[in-house]
Amino acid sequence: MLKKSLAAIAIVTWLSGTAAAQDARTVINNASRAMGADTLKTIQYSAVGNDFAVGQSYSPTSPWPKFVNITYTRAIDFQVPASRVDRIRIQGETPPHGGGLQPVRGEQPVSQTIVVGAGTPWVQQLELWMMPQGFLKAAAANNATVKSDTLGGKTYTVVSFIGQNKAPVDGYINNQNMVERVQTRIDNPVLGDMLFEAIYSDYKDFGGVKFPTRIVQQQGGFPIFDLTITDVKPNVLVNIQAQGRGGAPGAAAPPAAAATAGTPSEKLADGVYLILGGYASVAVDFKDYIVVIEGPQSEERVVNTHHHFDHSGGLRTFVAEGATVITHQINKPYYEQLFTAPHTLNPDKQAALKKTPTIETMTEKKVLTDGNHVIELHHLQGSGHNEGLLVAYLPKEKILIEADAFNPAQVNAPTPNPVSPYTENLVMNIDRLKLDVDRIIPIHYPPDGRRVSKGELMRAVGQSN
Repeated sequence: MLKKSLAAIAIVTWLSGTAAAQDARTVINNASRAMGADTLKTIQYSAVGNDFAVGQSYSPTSPWPKFVNITYTRAIDFQVPASRVDRIRIQGETPPHGGGLQPVRGEQPVSQTIVVGAGTPWVQQLELWMMPQGFLKAAAANNATVKSDTLGGKTYTVVSFIGQNKAPVDGYINNQNMVERVQTRIDNPVLGDMLFEAIYSDYKDFGGVKFPTRIVQQQGGFPIFDLTITDVKPNVLVNIQAQGRGGAPGAAAPPAAAATAGTPSEKLADGVYLILGGYASVAVDFKDYIVVIEGPQSEERVVNTHHHFDHSGGLRTFVAEGATVITHQINKPYYEQLFTAPHTLNPDKQAALKKTPTIETMTEKKVLTDGNHVIELHHLQGSGHNEGLLVAYLPKEKILIEADAFNPAQVNAPTPNPVSPYTENLVMNIDRLKLDVDRIIPIHYPPDGRRVSKGELMRAVGQSN
């Protein structure tokens, strides 16, 4: 009797799963017909609006910094599949606040091409499959399921499928069969299982295809795109050619690769070493431990200049090794949250060990010394790049280690016009602190590997040394 009951339960479960799959197909088919997805092979649309630099905010709690898109055109070929974006953007933060290669001088053209192949990362593919019609096509091909859910007091039919990174991709379909929202999670070295969502509204008919005239994409809870659509052309001829590796629009630059045995290094002084490869870092050999300033090694102490993702993306490795992280006090609550955030999509060592982070903070000045080596940590007051930006100064060696306040480019470059306010602020703080600087170590080290002097810094702001 028990065996018959278990068999009945199994049959009911199988039937309910089959019904759910059939319901999902019905929902997808209805939405595809209503939105014109079943006959849509290509689409091209134009827009104006803003994009935002992920992980480059002025403070740990502020939104990603904004740039204004004065033109924006995107072509999508769902058959290849492929996507190409061409846009021109200008400075959006006045005065400049945060990172993202600010300030932008004049008009900056930006292009991004994605041609999906066997090795295309899932986060890039999502640029196609999170579009309204793209989501329906992906859901139809990936054994989607369906359920009802309420969001913001509104009831939706939610169609879901599992992405290549094993995270659900959920599409929220309203009672007019329009896709209003698509959301999933992607791995981020800092935020972990980061929410990635697209919100679609104000649908209009364009030649039988329903398309939103407002698109907002968000990562980590803040917008990365906010676009108003001005023109839509369905099923036009598009020709998208691969142009090397692309990156998701608005995504943060990945942290520098960890140093390897072949990483170039330079002895700056007794017990002081410059380590290159990706970003620069400096290691100082104290009597009982090693202090690493913005470095890829796992030692006892690491000094973190600021919270931007390309400067904090490796901190979880230090925490997992038991290192103490030294940072400005505004970062502590933020880091305590980040170091314990879920990293299930791409587990790292900290996710496995769950080490309790040890964080030392400072405000304006902190001195590390063992009686021989001395490292002075100073807060750059008034910096527009980051509210808690720190520099490290080695008084005996007359070396200043800085990140993003001065990023030297080619040799003998002309003075920028206008001068970067971030660089002007660095010079002001050097004067305020009366630092006797001979050599500067930019964390974004010059590509040619040259020695950077204070004279080069002064020329960048149009002054003599």
